[in-house]
Amino acid sequence: MMLRIKRVPTVVSIYQKEEAEEGGCGRNCLRNCCLPGAKLPLYAFKRVNKISCDSGLVDFEDKEAPVAFLDSLLLGEWEDRMQRGLFRYDVTACETKVIPGEYGFIAQLNEGRHLKKRPTEFRVDKVLQPFDENKFNFTKVGQEEVLFQFEPSYDDEVKFLPSAPIDVENSPSVIAINVSPIEYGHVLLIPRILECLPQRIDHESFLLALYMAAEAGNPYFRLGYNSLGAFATINHLHFQAYYLAVPFPIEKAPARKITTTNSKVKISDILNYPVRGLVYEGGKTLEDLSNVVSYSCICLQDNNIPYNVLISDSGRRIFLFPQCYAEKQALGEVSPELLDTQVNPAVWEISGHMVLKRKKDYEEASEGNAWRLLAEVSLSEERLQEVKDLIFEAIACNIDDDKGVTPTSLEGSDVTTQSLEDADALTGSHPSMVPA
Repeated sequence: MMLRIKRVPTVVSIYQKEEAEEGGCGRNCLRNCCLPGAKLPLYAFKRVNKISCDSGLVDFEDKEAPVAFLDSLLLGEWEDRMQRGLFRYDVTACETKVIPGEYGFIAQLNEGRHLKKRPTEFRVDKVLQPFDENKFNFTKVGQEEVLFQFEPSYDDEVKFLPSAPIDVENSPSVIAINVSPIEYGHVLLIPRILECLPQRIDHESFLLALYMAAEAGNPYFRLGYNSLGAFATINHLHFQAYYLAVPFPIEKAPARKITTTNSKVKISDILNYPVRGLVYEGGKTLEDLSNVVSYSCICLQDNNIPYNVLISDSGRRIFLFPQCYAEKQALGEVSPELLDTQVNPAVWEISGHMVLKRKKDYEEASEGNAWRLLAEVSLSEERLQEVKDLIFEAIACNIDDDKGVTPTSLEGSDVTTQSLEDADALTGSHPSMVPA
C-alpha cells in the first residue's frame, strides 16, 4: 500500500537569508551584542535515573508536567515558527511515500533542500576539528529561532517558565528550529550553546540527548547525530530530531547479542540491513546506557572514524553506524549513478528515511535502490570487526575494569527482532502517513 503525507499549510520564509548579520548584527542573535537582558522560555526537566526492565520504559513518577513537552511545547512552538515564516522552504509540500517491500523504506522528494541548505565549510576527512567562530555557528541565529532552553531541574521537579533570563555564565542548552527541515517538527538540540563546542560527542551532551528523547516519550520522535566526515554540515555541537509516525526500517532489523556490560547494557550486531552497525539497549540506569554509547562514540572520534547515531524508542535503544561513504567518494569508489542522486547518506538516510533531490529518483524509488545506496555507506565485515575491537577495549578500560567486555557465543537464540507498533496506533494532531 502506497502512503502519502497529509499537508499542513505554511509560509515560505523570506527572513532566512545567508549571513545577514555581516557588518553588524540587527538580528537579535545569541552573541554578546544581543544577549544582555535577553530572555527565552525555559523547560526544566527532571533527571530520571532508572529504566524499568519489564516495560523498557524510563521510570517517571506519575506527576503531570506543567506543559506537554512534545505536543504542546516543542511541536506547538515549531508550528508557530512555521506560521511566522522562519523556514527556508515549505517542507509540508514535499511528497513522501513508503516504498513497498520488506523494510518499508521512506522516500521524500525535497528538490530545494540541497540548493537552500547551508554548504559544508570544513574538511570531511577529519572527524575532530576545532571550532571556528568565523564560520557559521548557532550563536548567529536569531533568538526567534530558539524554541526554549532545555535544562535539568535543580529541585527534581519539572518546570516551565514562559520567559527566563539567559544564564550566560552557565551556557544554556537550547532547542531551536532547523530552518532547512527534513520533516515535521525538525529541531536542533544544541548543548551549552554559548560554549561553542565543536561537533564531537561528550558524556554530558549525549546524556542530555537521551533526556530529551525520554521527555518526548514518543517512539516516533527520534534524535540523530552526524559526526564530521559523516555528513554533519556545521561544526558546532548539535543533535537533530523530528517527528514521523512510521517505523524506520532500521528499527525493524533483527539484532544478535554480542555482549552485556557490567551495567547491564546489551550490545548487539545489526543483522540483515545494508549498513552494518551496533545497537545498544538496557542498562541499570539511563546514565549507564549513555556512558557505554558515549565511550563508543569517543573511541570512534579519537580514531578518526566517521559515524552516525540514531536515538530511538524514547531513548531506550541507540544505533551506532561507523561509515565510509565520504572516504569512498574521495577515492573515486562510488559509482557515477549513485553520485548523480546527490544523496548524502547521513543518519536519517541510513535509518531508512531517504531524502531525494530529483523527481526521477523519487518516482523510481525502490527497496533495491535504497539498499544499493546504503550498502556503499557500510564498513566491510572485516573492518567493522576491527572497529568493534577498538570500541570494546574502550568500554572495558573505562567502564568494565574488573572483567572487560567479552562477546557471547553468536548462536541463533541470541537473535531478536525489533519493531514498533503500526503508525495508526498513535493518534494526535501531527501530520501522519495516510493511504494515498
